[in-house]
Amino acid sequence: MSDLNKLGLAEARDALRAGDVTSVELTEACLKAIDEADALNAFVHKTPEIAMERAKAADERIKGGDAPSMCGLPIGIKDLFCTKGVPSQAASGILEGFKPEYESTVSQQLADAGAVMLGKLNMDEFAMGSSNETSVYGNAVSPWRRGNDDAQLTPGGSSGGSAAAVAADLCLAATGTDTGGSIRQPAAFVGITGIKPTYGRCSRWGIVAFASSLDQAGPMTKNVRDAAIMLETMCGHDAKDSTSADLAVPNFEAMLTGDIKGKKIGIPNEYRMDGMPAEIEKLWADGAAMLKDAGAEIVDISLPHTKYALPAYYVIAPAEASSNLARYDGVRYGHRAQLAQGDGITEMYEKTRAEGFGHEVQRRVMVGTYVLSAGFYDAYYNRARKVRTLIKKDFEDVFAAGVDAILTPATPSAAFGLGEMTEADPVQMYLNDVFTVTVNLAGLPGISVPAGLDTQGLPLGLQLIGRPWEEGDLLNTAYALENAAGFVAKPGKWW
Repeated sequence: MSDLNKLGLAEARDALRAGDVTSVELTEACLKAIDEADALNAFVHKTPEIAMERAKAADERIKGGDAPSMCGLPIGIKDLFCTKGVPSQAASGILEGFKPEYESTVSQQLADAGAVMLGKLNMDEFAMGSSNETSVYGNAVSPWRRGNDDAQLTPGGSSGGSAAAVAADLCLAATGTDTGGSIRQPAAFVGITGIKPTYGRCSRWGIVAFASSLDQAGPMTKNVRDAAIMLETMCGHDAKDSTSADLAVPNFEAMLTGDIKGKKIGIPNEYRMDGMPAEIEKLWADGAAMLKDAGAEIVDISLPHTKYALPAYYVIAPAEASSNLARYDGVRYGHRAQLAQGDGITEMYEKTRAEGFGHEVQRRVMVGTYVLSAGFYDAYYNRARKVRTLIKKDFEDVFAAGVDAILTPATPSAAFGLGEMTEADPVQMYLNDVFTVTVNLAGLPGISVPAGLDTQGLPLGLQLIGRPWEEGDLLNTAYALENAAGFVAKPGKWW
């Protein structure tokens, strides 16, 4: 078999079980593709030795006949996940040289299942960004191009390296994390599938924290079936994470029947934004028509507090970030600034954090510290928390009325060019999260499915939002949408 790196997880798993291919061959194909794709800047710490060692072990395990679904499948790990003995920097200068002595729960579960780690993937610094332009490693670059234009495009953020690597077939799948859309937005920009599970479904232990009440890990894959396979391995209760849910993990793949007859799909009026591109509007209408043709009932719904979601998110997330990032002080690990004679501990903190953190992280830490300060706590932070409760209740009311899933656009546009959204107006960048942040604020599962191309040939995605803990049902609705949309476009290779 040629082009082994172009296989999805399900195809590769079946080929491994049939003896048509070995994990070593799959891994070698991916490692070769990674070495030829430095122009994408997706893999920032390559681990070929670990990959080959795990691939050989996986081949033995498969021969023994007791291998789980992920066994022998080569994947990439976002740099936010701590990986034992391998640099885990969260794409920040302040964690330079940090090699953890432990493994995050999610990456450990994948390793225990026999998955092969190819290396660590680029991302926005501390997962703060929508374009992968805040990374200490430099920008990740999308494998897609606009028509005949050579301008480099963003693969989205913060899981931009994961998105670029999966779309360019450098790995079969990758881990991502999603705090306000960081799995779903990049997945939509590069034409792959990305699911953010219910808050508490995947352990956060060993994942560098951004906003603890919003962060959630999930898989980024080539299709919905692959997402179901990988998600099952990533989920599960973890005593080391107090927010981890002690719930049985179903066999998500077995739930993919494609039958959604009688399901109620809600279309929220409030997501019809002023100035929404006609292409996004059409894609959304087409998606609703596809689900209707598959037997679902389409109903208009109202989520009245949606308009407050972005402002509430950009109070709560920076507040939690400023608290979480206080530990990076130049004392315990990572970067410490060179001090001048006479400098004391205050100067060490100031210089270390000024040098170690990039502009976007500094901006969010300052906003977060401001909204938590004595005079503004009630005016901003407490008010945002109350709004969050109202947003959550909007969803609860809709689901209580019998709606099974909600269909929205995943992003307000196709991928934009690197450098097009300047630092001069960070709010423009924040607006990219307009359709995704509500899902994190409410703790719900959400999935982005590629559903079409814009006039310049770039992928566009649709988002489905599901009931809490019902990822299986959500994946099945996404599977029906994927089958109807028939999206098979791939980027032309230029790198």
